[in-house]
Amino acid sequence: MKMNEFGKAALWAGAMALVASVAAAQDGPPDEVTEWTFQPAFDQTDAGWDNGVIPWVEAVEEATEGTVKIRVEPAGALVSGSEAFGAAAAGVTDGYAGWGSVYGGDMPEGMLAFGLAMGANSTEEAWEVMWGNPDYRVGDIVQEAANARNLYWGGWTNQGPNAMFTKFRVEKIEDLEGRKMRAGGPQAIFHSTVGGSPVSMNAGEIYTAIKLGTIEGTYWDTGGIDDMSFHEVVDYAIMPGWNPAQHQEIYINLQSWNDLTDWQREQINGVFKETYFETSRMHAKGVDEALQILRDAGGEVIEMSDEEVARMRDVAIEQVWPQIADASEGNAKGVEIFKRFLEDKENAQ
Repeated sequence: MKMNEFGKAALWAGAMALVASVAAAQDGPPDEVTEWTFQPAFDQTDAGWDNGVIPWVEAVEEATEGTVKIRVEPAGALVSGSEAFGAAAAGVTDGYAGWGSVYGGDMPEGMLAFGLAMGANSTEEAWEVMWGNPDYRVGDIVQEAANARNLYWGGWTNQGPNAMFTKFRVEKIEDLEGRKMRAGGPQAIFHSTVGGSPVSMNAGEIYTAIKLGTIEGTYWDTGGIDDMSFHEVVDYAIMPGWNPAQHQEIYINLQSWNDLTDWQREQINGVFKETYFETSRMHAKGVDEALQILRDAGGEVIEMSDEEVARMRDVAIEQVWPQIADASEGNAKGVEIFKRFLEDKENAQ
């Protein structure tokens, strides 16, 4: 029996409805819930926990309508803090948060995401050079390097200035000469370039080392000094610091990322910018509070003069940045873009 035109139309409508139903399912939240485990390079005492990772996790869970659930374990729960980046890359965990990707040791391009010495001055400037302006897009370089290490860069926050916290006054670059300071990765490059003696040590050892006089201070994110109780053992905070906009990144294991649906990935990418600015504002508030705690403890906040800041920027660009560029081809490209960004800024004024 031949199907009449009405029957053909009904069959076609049914087929189209089925296609639409399947497409809708693919475009919306999946039926299954994906559960991830993250371990940052730090624990709950770090400012990056409440003001960085956790807000991002909450935003991801909300954006994916509960189809991605993330459990965050503190450093040491699964692996050590220093092993956390490699654990995420290897799939031992599903994600990681930390600085400069272990200060650039496992991924030199992470130093571009962390922030260059005297590079971006603010959250807005950092966003422009990394992601916001298509003329720069340094973030693409970092993302490519992360992908090559089986990771996906999924989150970012500006923790504010990474500054010097010392037992001695610093009003000019020369005041750092010969001084023993705890410094890692790009901090150590800067400190040695200005004549200081960088000392590598775990975060948990810094307080005692300063108290005993083993070191004379530390480089640290300003908003986190009270979390570490550094205000009890240092006398000075030197602002704006060597890096006015230190950043922390979040990476997802690439296989875990690819196992998500297109819709889930789109939703997570969609919160990257909003959580960046939200958490950066949270950190900025923490910076003001931490500096006041230092003052209340009898410490002094030293604001370097505009002339000295300009000198420090010249030293950074001419002597520090080339060392960052030498670390990888991606870094060399990123440093050149940062130079162009600063030149464009100056010409626009």
